[in-house]
Amino acid sequence: MASGDGVGNALHSSKQDLGLGRITEELTCSSMQVGLFTQRDIRLDHPKVQGQISCEGISTRIWCRCDEIFSPVVKMTTLCFMLGIVAVDNLELIQLDVKTAFLHGDLWEEIYMEQPKGFVASGQEYLVCRLRKSLYGLKQAPRQWYKKFDDFIQSVGFSKSDEDQCLFTKTAQDGSPVLIIYVDDMLLSGRHAGELTELVQKLWLKFAMKDLGSARHILGKKISLHRDKRQLFLSQT
Repeated sequence: MASGDGVGNALHSSKQDLGLGRITEELTCSSMQVGLFTQRDIRLDHPKVQGQISCEGISTRIWCRCDEIFSPVVKMTTLCFMLGIVAVDNLELIQLDVKTAFLHGDLWEEIYMEQPKGFVASGQEYLVCRLRKSLYGLKQAPRQWYKKFDDFIQSVGFSKSDEDQCLFTKTAQDGSPVLIIYVDDMLLSGRHAGELTELVQKLWLKFAMKDLGSARHILGKKISLHRDKRQLFLSQT
């Protein structure tokens, strides 16, 4: 039986309702799979084994707006510009990682799925699940995660850049917090540590997150920050 944060968070966050589902042109139906996978995280010294519940055999209908796919990926020019400001102005740079990010998205569509193997309700094997939250494997999952995050971060005073949808700034004042997002990774910079800590706490209360402390890696690249010389280097091995 697969176990770990992936499966537990999926079953908790997806808020499934058991009920009879009828496969029609107005519904999307799929099955779920549960399994273990090994992931080597460049930020860790050892591989980690996680359990994950995801969709398979997706049947997409045009009405589901699955063509409106968007994955929150910051532009490389934006990332380099942010890191440059961090080095020149000697700002704090914090890295955050969202646990099972796609499970936070709310579903607008009516989607029914078979009960996952190993988690079938006793005596209700003939029922299917109606999903209330996203699962990995759904085409709209990245879009729904981004929308959930975008709504929240703007509610706490941040503004989204018109040039890069994954860049958020709080005010135009020097040293004010700046946040960028790359799927489920975030970099947060600012001059005042207390202000950054307050924001991290708000994010932690809203989403299941890991505070990785001072940023050391991003997108497979190592970050080397030399504060005394106000220099920052990116290297890839």
